[in-house]
Amino acid sequence: MKSTILSRRDLDFLLYEWLDVEKLTALDRFTEHSRETFDGVLDLSEQLATRYFAPHNKLSDAAEPTFDGQTVTLIPEVKEAWDAFAAADLLAMGFDDELGGAQLPVTVAQAAFAWIAAANVSTSGYLMLTIANANLLAHFGTPEQIETYVKPMLAGRFSGTMALSETQAGSSLADITTRAEPQSDGSYRLSGSKMWISGAEHELTENIVNLVLAKIPGGPAGTKGISLFIVPKFLPDGTRNGVAISGLNHKMGQRGITNTVLNFDGAVGYLVGEPHRGIVYMFHMMNEARLGVGMGAVALGYTGYLKSVEYARERPQGRPLGVKDPSTPQVPIIEHADVKRMLLAQKAYVEGGLALALYCAKLVDTGDQAVLDILTPVAKSWPSQWCLEANNLAIQVHGGYGYTREYDVEQHYRDNRLNPIHEGTHGIQSLDLLGRKVTQNGGTSLAALGERVAVTISAARAGAAPELADQLDASWQRLVAVTGTMFTSGDVEAAMANSAVYLEAFGHIVVAWIWLEQVLAAEGRAGDFYDGKRRAAQYFFRYELPKTAPQLDLLKSLDRTTLEMRDSWF
Repeated sequence: MKSTILSRRDLDFLLYEWLDVEKLTALDRFTEHSRETFDGVLDLSEQLATRYFAPHNKLSDAAEPTFDGQTVTLIPEVKEAWDAFAAADLLAMGFDDELGGAQLPVTVAQAAFAWIAAANVSTSGYLMLTIANANLLAHFGTPEQIETYVKPMLAGRFSGTMALSETQAGSSLADITTRAEPQSDGSYRLSGSKMWISGAEHELTENIVNLVLAKIPGGPAGTKGISLFIVPKFLPDGTRNGVAISGLNHKMGQRGITNTVLNFDGAVGYLVGEPHRGIVYMFHMMNEARLGVGMGAVALGYTGYLKSVEYARERPQGRPLGVKDPSTPQVPIIEHADVKRMLLAQKAYVEGGLALALYCAKLVDTGDQAVLDILTPVAKSWPSQWCLEANNLAIQVHGGYGYTREYDVEQHYRDNRLNPIHEGTHGIQSLDLLGRKVTQNGGTSLAALGERVAVTISAARAGAAPELADQLDASWQRLVAVTGTMFTSGDVEAAMANSAVYLEAFGHIVVAWIWLEQVLAAEGRAGDFYDGKRRAAQYFFRYELPKTAPQLDLLKSLDRTTLEMRDSWF
């Protein structure tokens, strides 16, 4: 029986037939690996997802964490899953050998982790944050910090968080007020509070390693004065640190992972790297987390899609158009054209999103930083919008059953609705894309991405998809031209006012390119799987890519409708 958590067949296609990850073993870092080790990790992840993570997904949603003023209590199945994942050494699968890691390619590690996120996004959140926390410290921490905190995290004894936001400063980190006073022993004492901190209190692990942004008095104003600190729940000598939870936030989805308000009352903190460079260091974790959020959104959309396909095949209702005889047997709803439309849209969104996420992971492995930079806001935001829409359509396919708690798809939608906000809203990502990534280093990132798109277009024109190649070429050239117009107009305010529209158009054109890449990988191959790929690509090019034309028209016009709206008119 095929899994409804994720599609191993699609992962194999993307990893081996499209991205050709076996070639990564020619790189020094991955020489100990092979297709056999990659498959072994994927098999293990599927087994863990099926046995330990999926079974308590609905239970952890219904029985969310509780706080009695002293202790946060989770259902025991969360710790069982954590322990199973840690015992399999998967927390360290992408880390250096000297840290106890397996030095797996990020591409394979992300594919493996997608199983866990699809099975239970809440419990996977504890793992994802710990991995990203350990990765930051492995890059910027001292040898002592790595020994004290990174190795225990990778062994599953400690867990990790990131503490950025405050009640008065959500995305505006320049306005944080948490202070870090230097001490004579080289440590710091932190005072202040943090909001929306996932995974920051529980009994899953011996210790919790909080990475906290704070300002050292006398430092520069704004983000240039922010430093990064390790603030553990327990100090190295075992005493309780001065960091405490004051309450849990109650979310519409992803209820199984604690979301906390943290108070720092003279908590001991240890500086990471140099003073006032905290934002630089934290972006290492934030960008990893943004890609992780994008993959989580894909995973939730994907499992909802698979479950709606299964439901549509099993649910008889109605008869073929034109059949009037009520004694004629009903057909499965998957035979109805509008249901096929909704399933095809989901397929286009989730398979396009998964391919985009794995493509970005491979860019990490190959060190193609310029292209990764410009795709990161897209890889976070596009799946958060369109794989959420896949969840919406999955509910619709289920009909009345879809919005009941007896079926999984209503929870998948609620869980996924958090991802457009997690790790920076669409608006934040769009400002990053249009305000920084498109123009940085004289536009080198945009040019580098354009070169890759051009190679795909050329190959498709010479192959079996010249029509799709022409359509993508026209859309890409229009995007580049409109981008130039926006920046040469002199009206930066109007250009940036519609950055969210730009991000959406940019994302759709990028995913069209990703779909054309998949068409090329499927060229000359026969069978239902490949025919499905080609039809999903056709859907995206006919139904989705044309949506970008009016968006680009709006962007070119430098419309000021939103800018000129007044408070009193609402």
